[in-house]
Amino acid sequence: MMYCTLKDGTSIPVLGQGTWYLGEHIHTYEAERNALRTGIESGMTLLDTAEMYGDGKAERLIGGILPHYKRQNLFLVSKVYPHNADRRHIFHSCDESLRRLGTDYLDLYLLHWRGSVPLQETVECMEELIQQGKIRRWGVSNFDKKDMEELFSIPGGSHCMVNQVLYHMASRGIEYDLLPWMREHQVTLMAYCPLAQGGRLSRNLLTHPMLEELAAEHQATVPQILLSFVIRDGHTVAIPRTGNATHTWQNSLASELRLSKKDLERIESVFPAPTQKTPLDIE
Repeated sequence: MMYCTLKDGTSIPVLGQGTWYLGEHIHTYEAERNALRTGIESGMTLLDTAEMYGDGKAERLIGGILPHYKRQNLFLVSKVYPHNADRRHIFHSCDESLRRLGTDYLDLYLLHWRGSVPLQETVECMEELIQQGKIRRWGVSNFDKKDMEELFSIPGGSHCMVNQVLYHMASRGIEYDLLPWMREHQVTLMAYCPLAQGGRLSRNLLTHPMLEELAAEHQATVPQILLSFVIRDGHTVAIPRTGNATHTWQNSLASELRLSKKDLERIESVFPAPTQKTPLDIE
């Protein structure tokens, strides 16, 4: 497994596991537990979840497998609702996430998206959670460049470690201005929906002829090509979500796949980088 380094020096795997929609149905519960465990044992030890996912069911799903592993070998990420990111609610929200996960700290706590709570208040609360030992570091999700600039203009805002946004081969809008800004300020990109599951931006990627040809040439799967593209710079974390153990194992192998300059040129010809500012994609 390849690793990237956060600005505090912490190494994390470039491939983690998302949990959106997992843990919500009893008939798929065991298969999803097995998928997560397969991922962990394949090096995908970063687990991403949120209080929003199934109203905490995804956090409980993760909590059910944590006793099988040493806590220090995992990197747990959860997210707080924007309306809970104020002084009245965030400490309770964090405690509830910890309870459902069955742990006493989060490695990373994210503001799920920007809401009406002043960023200054959220940042102060995040810093207090660090002082209390309940989280090790914090970040944001679904922040565009202007949001990030505002965040960094307030005291403590530059302590933000990660911005988690939608990013995949057919959705490259962040490359125009957000991603360069993040690289300059050492904010790590965490890419959700790296396989473009569903939504208007999927563009039938999994059956695209060019990608099928590229996968065949690399003796790989199309999802492995998609993941390899997202993590190609070594400074991006992708968090694909699946409840299928075989798919999880296959995803983990994407860190070993290297796309050549020629491969990237072929991809660029079909899915070009943006030439102007576009709204931040969220689906």
